[in-house]
Order: sequence, then structure tokens, then C-alpha cells
Amino acid sequence: MVNFRQSSFRRIIISKILLLSVPVLLIGEFVGYQKARSSLIEIARLNLTKSAIIKGENIDALKSHLFVASQSTVLQAGNPQFVEQFVTELAKKLPRQIKCIQLTNPNNNNVIVGNCGKQLTNLNNFSFSPAKVQTEPILSPKVKRNSLENQSSKLALNLSSPIYDTQGESRYTLSMKSQLMHEKIKNNPQFLTSSTVVIAQNGTILAHPIFQRVGTNIAEHADGKKLQKIVKDAVSGNKESSDLFFEKEGEQLLAGYTAINSPVDDDNQKWVILAVTNLDTALVGLTEIKLILFALTVVLISATLLASLYVANYLARPVEKLRDYALHIHSKETSSPVPHNFNIREFNQLAQALDQMVERLKAWAEELEIAWKDAKTANQSKSHFLATTSHELRNPLNVIINSIRLVRDDLCDDREEEKEFLKRADETAIHLLSIINDLLDISRIEAGKLSVTIEPIDLRQVVNEVINLQSLNIRQKGLQLNAPDLQEQIQVNADTDKLKQVLINVIGNATKFTEQGSISITTEIKDINSKSWVNLAVKDTGIGIDIEQQQKLFRPFVMVDGATTRKYNGTGLGLAISRNLIELMGGTITLESPGINQGTTVKINLPLIDSDSKTTVSNKIDSGNGNSKVPSATIQGKLKVKK
Repeated sequence: MVNFRQSSFRRIIISKILLLSVPVLLIGEFVGYQKARSSLIEIARLNLTKSAIIKGENIDALKSHLFVASQSTVLQAGNPQFVEQFVTELAKKLPRQIKCIQLTNPNNNNVIVGNCGKQLTNLNNFSFSPAKVQTEPILSPKVKRNSLENQSSKLALNLSSPIYDTQGESRYTLSMKSQLMHEKIKNNPQFLTSSTVVIAQNGTILAHPIFQRVGTNIAEHADGKKLQKIVKDAVSGNKESSDLFFEKEGEQLLAGYTAINSPVDDDNQKWVILAVTNLDTALVGLTEIKLILFALTVVLISATLLASLYVANYLARPVEKLRDYALHIHSKETSSPVPHNFNIREFNQLAQALDQMVERLKAWAEELEIAWKDAKTANQSKSHFLATTSHELRNPLNVIINSIRLVRDDLCDDREEEKEFLKRADETAIHLLSIINDLLDISRIEAGKLSVTIEPIDLRQVVNEVINLQSLNIRQKGLQLNAPDLQEQIQVNADTDKLKQVLINVIGNATKFTEQGSISITTEIKDINSKSWVNLAVKDTGIGIDIEQQQKLFRPFVMVDGATTRKYNGTGLGLAISRNLIELMGGTITLESPGINQGTTVKINLPLIDSDSKTTVSNKIDSGNGNSKVPSATIQGKLKVKK
């Protein structure tokens, strides 16, 4: 019966695949996202560090160019024509990070020559020597504190150097201006723009996007510990490192830094150049990665679902076919084959096993049907046997009763007639006794209590005794008896009385069912499977038996023909009892007949005793007369019904 609360094999496969693959897929996507984020942050750090190094190099280059220019003999000579020409040519050759250059009179600050206009005329009076430096943030002081949204913010660095004449008097002041703004590096589109922070080795902030912080010490700010660590690392020469730090309001920033020698001669102090950008700016490419990962997740989940459907269908189809075959096998024709030729070896083996099981069940069903028919036939035969046996018992009893009553009532004419009736009663009583003995034997056989006493006997002696008993009946019917003249002993292990019973039954049947002709008894020694056997055959020329009915004769309660039974009398138990007795003695008994009215041959096979072998068993003492019997062994057997 189908239980709807149970899940199908196909659904289980799909659910298991999805339950296993989707979490793994999502975990993989998450790991990939984190890996991409870490990679972007690492790339941003490297770019910021590179940007800080480039800005430091710009400051060093500015100082170097200013120093070289201030040592020019043209400027020291003071020829106005050559000085103007020299400064003009120098402005054209300076690197692009130097925005302008000008030469002024140190006495009145008038510009002698230059391209800076009035930008450098109001320098603060720093006591730096040999150059003056001014750092000024371009951001307006009104810009929100800690904001880095304006990524084009630039730091203006103005340096000046005095020029002396040959007498050591100050003649000119040469000034240069450089803007430390970020410029993208060629072939590196991911290089970040950033704001610049310049911190002196003592912690003084020289340049900052927030105007109010310029001139303050880093220890005064919320991120002071982070900045102090950065300054310490940079001064110690760790230029490649980078760090994350947080502003007071919690905005997350990413910084790359380097240290350079101070452009002013101040006891070999260093400046720390920081390139700082917002973390969101550094991760601007992560949005595209998120979209790609989302699309990839949708595609992979869809592909997983399709794959699970395909796998479930591939695996479930053979199971469903075998299930349908098993559920409808009772309604299918016997010729309907079991589904097979699957692409999976185990399912093919299962189909083969199911096919073999079905074939075995069919064979067992046929055997059960045959056994049921045989049992039904045997039951009918038993009923018929009981009816026949009751008739066989009633008739002898009637004969005995009538004969005895005639004698008892003095209804006989003379003494001879009385003897005739008494003889008839005696013979009938013996016949009745044989019937009762057969019934008792078959009952003991069915109960497994029939026993035989096995002992070495001479088969020749037993055969001669039976022939002497049956020869009179054979001659009275006018039949010819062909018996062997046995000269040598034939030693077999058997029960003398039971073997006589079998031979009497076999020869008696041959005599009963033969109206004319002869009865022949022959013996033959044969070697079968390296063992010697004696074959005793009883052949008659009687009514014979139909070939299809021959095997039924060894079954109890089975008689070939009711009419024949009524004509010749009998219970049909003789051959069944004989077969069991012979098998208990280690032999076999068979019946052969070419057909109706062609005679019958019964063959009895018993194993010969090797003349060199010896049998050792305990003697059995007969307490009645004190005579000892031959060593013997007792075997019990149960009725065997052969098909």
C-alpha cells in the first residue's frame, strides 16, 4: 500500500543534491567574494604605497632641481639678460610635477623673471636653510572635517633658495612650486587617486586635506596611535607596508606611505608621505564583482537544479521501471520480459536477479499446481482406496462368517463339506490378514516407524524359499515358471523377512495379472560406480501397464484402473510398501512395461557384500530359546512419495 507521507526516490535524489550543492555553492561564492574583496584591498594598498613613493620622489626631485639651479654661475653672475634667458629655459626643462619657477629680489620681493605670477610672493618666513618650504592645503577650510570625498585635493609645496654673488651677498631668491596631486600611472587603470598627508618625524602635520589639522601634532587626534605607528614604521624604512585606520567619526580609510628625507636641512629629520583614500573608493570595483557573483550564483543554482533533475531522472527511471514491473507482474503476461539494458550495471544485475526470481516463482507455481493436482488425485485415490479396501475387508469377513455359520448350524451334508467350508474360511482369513498387514505397514511407513533388520544373508536361499511358496499358485494357473538354478551364494545385506515379503508381493502380482504365458526370474551381477550390485528381475507376460501410468504404481493409495482392481482384487499398497522396504535395505526397485498386454518386468537391485570385508556388530540374543542370531542392525524408514 502506498504511503503518501513517504517521499519518492526521484524527489529524494533532487533534494539531496540541492541540499548538498547549494550550501557548498553559496559558501564558495562567499569565499570568492571575500577573496575578491581582500584582493582589491591589497591592490589598493599597493597602489597607495606606490602613490606615496611617487609623491615623495616628487619632493626629492623638487629639492634637487632647486639646489642645482641655485648653484648656477649664470644666476650668481647676475647679468639680467642671461639670468632671464636661463630661468626661462630652466622652466621649460623642469619635470611636470614642478608647476612653476620664479626669480625674485630678496630685498623687495619683486619678481624678476618667472611663470608663477603672484602665487609665490607671500611666502611665510620659515627659518629653514638653505631653502624655505610652505605647505598649503588647496581645500577650503569650510570643507567638512575628515571628508575625503574630493579626491582631486592636492598639496602645494613651495620651496625657495637664496642665490649669492661671488662676494657672498644675497642677490636673488629662486622659488619653485610643486603640487603633490595623484596622477594615474600608465597601463594601470586601477591605480587610485588619493589625498596626501605629510607628517614630520616629530609628529607635526605639515600637509593635510583638512586645513585645521595643518601644524597640529598627530597625538592630538583620535587616530593618533595609528598614525604614530605608521610614522614609526615609515621612518624605520618599511616603505611597503600599509595600514587601515579610522577617523573619529568612523569613516574607514586606507593608507599607503613612505618616508623621505626632509627637504629642509633640519638635523636629518624625515617626512612621512601618506596617500590616503576612502575604503569605499578602494572597493569601487567590488560592486561589479557582486553583480557578477550574483549572476554566477543564479546560473550555477539553475545549472545545479537542471543537473539534479537529469541525474534524478537518469537514476530513478530504472527503479521506476522495475517498480512498475513488480507491481503489475500479476497482471502481465508470462511472456512479458523484465526491463533491462540499463546504462547502470547494478540495475542490470537487479533486473537479472528479478528475472531469475520471477522464473523461479513461475517454476514453483507450476510445481505447486502439479503437487496440488497430485494431492487432489491422491485424496481422490485415497477415498477410492478406502472404499475399495472396505469392500476387500467386507467380502472376506462375509465369507468367513458364512462358512463358520454353515458349520456351526450343521447345515453341511457331511464332514467333507464342513472341512471345505472351514478351509475356505481359513484361506480367506489369511487373505484378510495380509490386507491388514499391508495397512499396518503403510501406517508405520507414514509414521516413520517401519524398521528393517539388516544382516548378511544369502539371496539364493531367500529366492528359492519364495519360489517354493509361489510355485503352487503359478502351476494352478497353468503358467510356466522359469527360475534360475543358483549354485553359488549371493551375499547381500538385507532383512530376510522383509525381502521375502517384497519378493512374494512381486511374484504374486506377476501371477495375479498373468492369464497365460510364463513368469521368469533372473539374477545378474553388475558393477555400477565401482560398486557391485545384484539385479533380480521378475518378468511376466501379463496384462502390462500403460507407460504413463507406471510411476503411479509406487504411490500409496493409487491404483491404475478401478475396473482392474475390482477384477483382480487388491489394495494397491504392495509396490509402495516394497519400494520403501527395498530403499531401507539400500537397494532400488523399478517397474518397466512396453505397454498394455505386453507384460511387465520388476527389477530389484541390492548391493553385494565384498567377500574380503568383515562386519562387526554386537550379537542379539533371543531370550526365548537361547539361540544367538547373526550380527544385525535395525534401520527405520518413512514413506517416500516419488513423482
